[in-house]
This record gives sequence, C-alpha cells and structure tokens, in this order.
Amino acid sequence: MQVITDLSGPPWADGPQRSVLTIGAYDGVHRGHQAIIAEVRRLAESLDARSVVVTFDRHPASVVRPESAPKLLTDLDQKLELLAATGVDATVLVHFDEQQAGESPESFAERVLVGCLGAQRIVVGEDFHFGHGRTGNVSLLREIGRRRDFEVEPLELLGRTDGVAEPISSTAIRRAMAGGQVELATALLGRPFQARGSVVQGDQRGRLLGFPTANVEVPNVVCLPADGVYAGWYLRPDGDRHPCAINLGRRPTFYEHADHSLLEAHLIDFSGDLYGEHARVEFTHFLRSERKFDGIDALVGQLKQDIEHARQMLEI
Repeated sequence: MQVITDLSGPPWADGPQRSVLTIGAYDGVHRGHQAIIAEVRRLAESLDARSVVVTFDRHPASVVRPESAPKLLTDLDQKLELLAATGVDATVLVHFDEQQAGESPESFAERVLVGCLGAQRIVVGEDFHFGHGRTGNVSLLREIGRRRDFEVEPLELLGRTDGVAEPISSTAIRRAMAGGQVELATALLGRPFQARGSVVQGDQRGRLLGFPTANVEVPNVVCLPADGVYAGWYLRPDGDRHPCAINLGRRPTFYEHADHSLLEAHLIDFSGDLYGEHARVEFTHFLRSERKFDGIDALVGQLKQDIEHARQMLEI
C-alpha cells in the first residue's frame, strides 16, 4: 500500500489517474469501516481506478475538542497496518492541525479529492460529515461532484448482529471496552483488541510472587479495557505468539491510591527476558474484575486460578 502525505498534486506518475475513495478518521478500522473499503475496492476494479482511503495523522477531535477527544482504538502505525491489510491501493495521510480544522468542506474537496486524487467515485457512510465545523455532508459532496465530475455513494452503516439496534461504530467499541466486554469488542472490530507498547521495568512484585509479568507501557492516548483480569495473547517482535493472563489495573492489594492503571501480562509457560521490546497484547476473554485481597496467600491462590482459567479459555 502506498502512503501519500504530499497533497500538492497528483501522486501517480503513470497508470490510472482517477480514484475511488473514502474519507474518515478510521479509528479501529472495524467491520463497518472494512465494509466501506470493500466497496471502494470493488468499484475501483470495475472502473479501472485506484482504491484510496483518505484519513488523518491524528484524530480530528484531539485538535477540535481536546478536552473531550476519545481515546484511540488504534495508534497511527496500527491503523496503517490494518488499512494495508484491506488491500487498498493507497492511503492519503492528511496532517490535521488547527489550520486543517478551519478548512471549508468545499476547499478540502477541491484541493484533496479533486486536485490531488482525481476522484471518480466517493464512498462514505450515510452519516458522513467533513470540513470546518463538520458542515460538509453527503448532499454537499454530491453538489460538488456534479460540478467536478465525480459521483457519491452513501452506504447504510453496517449493523450489529448481537441484537442491539445500532450500527457498528468506534464509539460502540469504546463503550464495550469500558465495560470490560472484550468479546463484544472482538465481534465489532473483526479481530481482538490489541494494545501496544514497550516492556518496561516494574517493581518485580510478580516475579517475587512466582508469576513474572511483562509490564507494557501503553501511550495514554490509547483506549484500554476496564480494569480487570483477562486472557489473551502476547505477540513478540519476532512473530512469536504466547498465551497470557493479563492484569490491567491499580493493584489495590499493594497500593491504596495508585494514580493510573498498569498493563501486566504473564506469559504462560514462558521464561525469558522481555525488557525493552515492543509488545502487542491482544485481549480475548474477560476473566474477572480487579479486587483487593486480604493477603499474599489469597492473592497467589487467585493468580493460580486466573492462569488455569486463561488456559481453558485459550484452549491450551
């Protein structure tokens, strides 16, 4: 997949000069996003055009309303990886800052969609908005298309299949995560939620208890599930994949008032040094809520049960 950051002119020297594209934050690249991209690719193939996703290098809300911006389901690297996996020809990465936030929808369409990408067809969700103050919508995009020779195809949003009458959305996934419902998040994303970060030195309390953990430092802009104990998988940079029991929380047995939650992954049946490596931790099953224990023996007994429960859930 080609990643385009220079929007000053057409990015292709040869081959098709027109594109079928979609636009959005694409946080999570969830099943609803995947359905739109699949339609982009289908149309691009039928029209002998390039398939393109136009997205942003940060969530627009982090600039427009930073005090209430949502936590990210995917950091930028993971978002680009997931977009590449869809088979799309190119992703246009728009730098989003205050100047970009102030650009009118008409100017954005003319500069990026027409001038740079030669839009032939634009595929968006039916609730699509863009441009300064989100004043652009499907109707405005169609009006511009009539003047600038492109068509707009709004798609009905992909619905959930769990009996809840609402579309799949990044907001719904964050809500599931906030309730510890990582199985639901998996169903909406189309894959397990994955947290990424560096393995850092901890207080080695897990090692002293006989259950060493990798302490994964996740950037605070990333959404994490509710505090609790989970089963999942730890992916190493070399591609090795290990089953793990994950504790996400403030460790109330040892700390009265911890100021933030820690992600600690105990790799089952593993011994080795993980410090400094970049970890990817997938959450697949919720095991229990975090709680304070009366003493070390009670905690150790519960940890043994958690690991056995994780084994069962992961079928290892």
